[in-house]
Amino acid sequence: MLLIGLTGSIATGKSTVSSLLAAPPYGLTVIDADRLARQVVEPGTQSYRKIVDYFGATTPDLLQEAASETSPQGLPLNRAALGRRVFGDDPERRRDRAVLNGIVHPAVRVAMYRMLASSYLKGHWAVVLDVPLLFESKLDVLCGSVLVVAVRDPEVQMARLRARDPHLTAEDAANRVHSQGDVRDKARRADARNESKTIKTDGIVLWNDGDKAALEEQVAAAMAQIRAASPPWWHSLLLVCPPLGLVIAAYAYWQNVQINRRWFAQEDRHRANL
Repeated sequence: MLLIGLTGSIATGKSTVSSLLAAPPYGLTVIDADRLARQVVEPGTQSYRKIVDYFGATTPDLLQEAASETSPQGLPLNRAALGRRVFGDDPERRRDRAVLNGIVHPAVRVAMYRMLASSYLKGHWAVVLDVPLLFESKLDVLCGSVLVVAVRDPEVQMARLRARDPHLTAEDAANRVHSQGDVRDKARRADARNESKTIKTDGIVLWNDGDKAALEEQVAAAMAQIRAASPPWWHSLLLVCPPLGLVIAAYAYWQNVQINRRWFAQEDRHRANL
């Protein structure tokens, strides 16, 4: 089963690409990390209790106001208030964001691995891992292909975010963009996955500075490339011969680890020369 990593940054169009891949003619199973992140912090979950224990005393508006029908497990989290608490570059916010990630990310990984196992047993040829922080969480090492949805102009990203979420101030919007890293760096990392590769499907960048029609054309071209590199007969062979599939997966994992090592070494040399 091919794992296709899908990443980008806020307001670059990643959700649009995710929707396209889930719909015909592709019909791929999409494991959405953001959706899982919301599920694992619902009232009554272990992650919910940890968040309330850590943030509750210092974040008065952490929980939503009581509605007519309230879950006996507790009030839902006020995601906007939690976002204001953890998004930003000052040391306190970075620390609190690390605490929140330490609570949520392990629970999301467990849910993700369960969905991957289910998809494999159902015989799916490919599954999309929709993860905003794919590289940062090191989940890229599991992926045979990585799609990065990016924009060349940062102003386009900011304008889209504020149009989508008009309640955000300019500072709030900037904090959310910066918290996910520069999407152009993610595009360079996708390109780096193709070094020394004849078939350039390990990393594909979808530039989304234009309209949806242009993005749809890029998605179609990318999926045609990926499907050609992973034909149905190859998928069938790996499905009926699990040991071969494990060997291929282990080799791909090793290759991706080497790619990341070269990337970080190159970045360290670049910073040393500044």
